[in-house]
Amino acid sequence: MRILQLALCTLFIFCKAFGQDDDYPDYRSKRDGFVRILEKDIRSDVASFAIGGLDESVGLNPLANISVSAINNNSISFTGNKISVKITTKPFVPSQHKLSFYDEAKTYLVKIDNKPFYGDYGKVPKTMVDSVQIIIGRDTVNVPQVALNDLANPILSFNENGRQKTNNKVYISADGRKIYVYMLKTESGGSYEVTWIIQDKQYVKRVVDFGFLK
Repeated sequence: MRILQLALCTLFIFCKAFGQDDDYPDYRSKRDGFVRILEKDIRSDVASFAIGGLDESVGLNPLANISVSAINNNSISFTGNKISVKITTKPFVPSQHKLSFYDEAKTYLVKIDNKPFYGDYGKVPKTMVDSVQIIIGRDTVNVPQVALNDLANPILSFNENGRQKTNNKVYISADGRKIYVYMLKTESGGSYEVTWIIQDKQYVKRVVDFGFLK
């Protein structure tokens, strides 16, 4: 995972140095980014696996993670340590949303339902994150829709040399109190990563960073 992340960061720096920025506005907020994490324990945990925290990951021990139990075209599940996590996606139906384009020709999408979005920014999405279901023991943790409904074109898995793989993970903190549901989308023009943070069986917040590939 860290080798992939280093490669992405190297490519991002190259693109920023030698590429030309498009003359389009970018309304995506960085308020949920890694640099805004104030809690020291959470910041250290997220730095151990997220691209946004790569600079602070030196010397950190990797967190325990839960194995993938099932993958299909629109969902991925993780099961272990009395924890069950399922991420599901759904088709994006443009007619059910308000689409705000930058140009009159409607070729560059900047907002969906008056909000910017992550994933292939500028293009009309094909899919969106639908739900993140978390069960800890007998308790269900609700991840609110506001933490999901701006995440477009997620990549749950990919094929590598005939094997199905994923960049998504579920991590457990060393003290066992926190669960980090991590999703990474790597694609030219729309990369982002999101971590949903659960502590003591309650949803706390999410961490979102983007722009690793241009």
